[in-house]
Amino acid sequence: MELKWKIKPFEALTVNELYDLLKLRSEIFVVEQNCVYLDIDGKDKKALHLIGEYDGKVAAYSRLFDAGISFENASIGRVVVGANYRDKKWGHDLMSEAIAAIKSNFGKDKITIGAQLYLKKFYESHGFVQSGEIYLEDDIEHIEMIRG
Repeated sequence: MELKWKIKPFEALTVNELYDLLKLRSEIFVVEQNCVYLDIDGKDKKALHLIGEYDGKVAAYSRLFDAGISFENASIGRVVVGANYRDKKWGHDLMSEAIAAIKSNFGKDKITIGAQLYLKKFYESHGFVQSGEIYLEDDIEHIEMIRG
């Protein structure tokens, strides 16, 4: 079975969708990665929200931004696949959908991300190249990467 994809601006999210995507982000970025940080950073209202649903549940998610919000270029952030679904390799589907959505919604080819260092090869497989030095964000090593 495949994911059902939808993309919505913040104002179009239902209360249940917002709850579910924030729950998934907290499960992975706060609890699983043992990282205390403020996930709700004020940018959700400026993002397009890419949601991959499986059996009525949010299984994959990312935020998409036009140029000038998170980086000079368009960007993808909060890339996450639920722990129960990682064996399905949906992270690749998520990135393909996100890249296509940046192009179709913002008309941009150049995309910048702040990637966790351990995922460098994953993002390289989607055309991203390292464009900066390693930096710490919430005690996790990250690198800036650019595609396009």
